[in-house]
Amino acid sequence: MRPVKRVAAIHDLSGFGRASLTAIIPILSTMGVQVCPVPTAILSTHTGGFEDYSFVDLTDSMEEYINHWRKINLEFDCIYSGFLGSNRQIDIVSRFIDSFSTKDNLVVIDPVMGDDGKLYTTMDDDIVKNMRNLIKKADIITPNFTEAAYLLNKSYKENITEKQVKEWLVELSEMGPRTVIITSVPDSESNKNTSVIAYNSRDNVFWKVSCLYIPAYYPGTGDAFTSVLVGSLLQGDSLPIALDRGVQFITSCIKASYGFNYPKREGVLLEKVLENLKMPVVFSSYELLK
Repeated sequence: MRPVKRVAAIHDLSGFGRASLTAIIPILSTMGVQVCPVPTAILSTHTGGFEDYSFVDLTDSMEEYINHWRKINLEFDCIYSGFLGSNRQIDIVSRFIDSFSTKDNLVVIDPVMGDDGKLYTTMDDDIVKNMRNLIKKADIITPNFTEAAYLLNKSYKENITEKQVKEWLVELSEMGPRTVIITSVPDSESNKNTSVIAYNSRDNVFWKVSCLYIPAYYPGTGDAFTSVLVGSLLQGDSLPIALDRGVQFITSCIKASYGFNYPKREGVLLEKVLENLKMPVVFSSYELLK
């Protein structure tokens, strides 16, 4: 048995801005997990709010990189993928999962494609189609509300009911993943709240964690949430506790950042709250949905 859990993290790397691997590595390392990055691209900054950034596409080197891991027989407790910038990268990740997944490890896919009802400018319908195929191989997926709508080919609407969200969760689970977590769900009962709602098909159980909406956008919070979720599950936490820890951490990040006068495009001030991840869960706010 390995003394430390090990995650293969397939994401891009930004030199500046707290997103993707720049956020994932410190979060999981703080939680006692070894991060083995598979960089899909290297950027001078992340793309949320910056212009004229440099971009080095690593697609052509990914397969040689991964082949070396096969030769040395690396094993992982979790395979965790995020932003994939092309159909070819999706195919490479699919083959990576075929090679390295086992009955004992966890495959987590964050299908990063869009937000606020729209696809990102680098995405198109072909990528959405291929992402639908990729999530079939996942144990857990963590789309935001926009991405869930695109995966299901449904209209994005902010006045969705809890009953409809549960239907979406079941439909997404029927595509392959046993656990589906939708983030940034508008709360139909309160305009001041937003929710994370999850479905575990194995037990046919729905979970919900709500938090107070803070009117500020920080890039990279989705990467941070899923990273805390992964770290929590690898530590042995239950799904509702892992959801709770993820939401509490992002809330603390935003609250710690919101009072400072700095460009929000830089992301949340992770450095001020990373130590919170070492604290035990003192209280839980998750709900079991009927």
